Amino acid sequence: MQEHLNFYIDGAWVPAQGTRTQDVIDPFTEQPVARIALGDARDLDRAVAAARRAFPAWAAQSREQRLAVLQAVIAAYEARMDAIAMAVSLEMGAPLTLARQAHAVAGLSHLKQAAQVLAGYAFDEVLNRTRITREPIGVCGLITPWNWPLNQIACKVGPALAAGCTVVLKPSETAPLSALLFAQVLHEAGVPPGVFNLVNGDGPGVGAAMAAHADIDMLSFTGSTRAGVAVAKAAADTVKRVAQELGGKSPHLLIDGVDLASAVRQAALQCFRNSGQSCNAPTRLLVPAHLHAAATAIAVEAAQSLRPGDPRDAATTLGPVANAVQYAKVRECIATGLREGAQLATGGLERPEGLAQGYFVQPTVFAHVSNTMAVAREEIFGPVLCILPYGSEEEAIAMANDTVYGLSAYVSAPDLAHARRIARRLRAGMVHLNGARADHAAPFGGYRQSGNGREWGRMGFEEFLEAKSMFGYEEEQQQAA
Repeated sequence: MQEHLNFYIDGAWVPAQGTRTQDVIDPFTEQPVARIALGDARDLDRAVAAARRAFPAWAAQSREQRLAVLQAVIAAYEARMDAIAMAVSLEMGAPLTLARQAHAVAGLSHLKQAAQVLAGYAFDEVLNRTRITREPIGVCGLITPWNWPLNQIACKVGPALAAGCTVVLKPSETAPLSALLFAQVLHEAGVPPGVFNLVNGDGPGVGAAMAAHADIDMLSFTGSTRAGVAVAKAAADTVKRVAQELGGKSPHLLIDGVDLASAVRQAALQCFRNSGQSCNAPTRLLVPAHLHAAATAIAVEAAQSLRPGDPRDAATTLGPVANAVQYAKVRECIATGLREGAQLATGGLERPEGLAQGYFVQPTVFAHVSNTMAVAREEIFGPVLCILPYGSEEEAIAMANDTVYGLSAYVSAPDLAHARRIARRLRAGMVHLNGARADHAAPFGGYRQSGNGREWGRMGFEEFLEAKSMFGYEEEQQQAA
């Protein structure tokens, strides 16, 4: 079993101050595969102090100097891609094929995107006689989740370092292995001591202290809406900037006239991808009432086409959910749907046939779901699809917007112009039109209880910058005679 009892602080691996530890559980075997130290406020203080000391020199580096470091990070990451994918699969159960083709690749893409933004970003502009410049905000605390660990780490760390900030990262304590590899990547790439620091820990031990820490200038958090509220409250006394990417209950609107077989299959598989553990997953499928039965049959077929099993088996297309807590939560949500009267079209509470161990949830389809049911309103974060019939397009748009969330939405329409019109009326931070994939150069984030701020691309980079106005900086223009 792996032992990871040190934290990466000020360019070195140092022992934890306390004695608390936690096992990392493989969600397929339900057995421990590693043990990590859990930090406390003393470990966080050391990391923050290191980041504070390193900040002036790192912020003062030129664009070219920071680009050179980022390029070295990218090269070191590429050399570790297979090990990173294996770590992700081991710690949170993603099929190894998905870990290689999506998880590890996403991390690399965000690092490259950060370098690309830095290379062309205009830090200064002139307005009248005022010079407006954008400067790094300072020491940043980063709290990342277990569902897409490398994606969320890289899309925060990459732009923060590119902007000239120093960081302290607290990855999820249930999926820390890929984060530890990421720290090794940055060390091998020659990131200066104190610029990047990692402290493992849980929410009460490190997360809350990070949110409240007076020497952390900005906090970037990804996780549940409930946890995000707690983080924002803890951060309020220090008036630090808080950027949050939280929960979602994303609708997928199917409009009459679309290729039903293709659109429903794609919608279902998008929902079940990563075992349904994506905040932007299209978990509410809205279909015309007269197509409800046909859409349900197609979704059932898609669900039953998935092959659950050992994540390290190349044939596996559905892994377990990431941990025991999530397993219990998803099963309780399915039980709630059954109590509410939603029609179980496939799936349910039992493990998939032939699997006696692992946190496996059958890909589940509920039909005849009302938008007032808990399964249609609460984020389940598992492979559960709800199909909701609607009578008119206006009703579909109203149903889609009838949620406390607003992270993502999906539209499948007979033509792009039709999809565009609907997209403009949806209250969500992102809308996918006719199967379009996400773009790492575009902003990622949501409305309402899905969070505030944006990640990815230029707008994600700007979350780590402050704007300074220098009045009278420019020479006064002489009036022509």
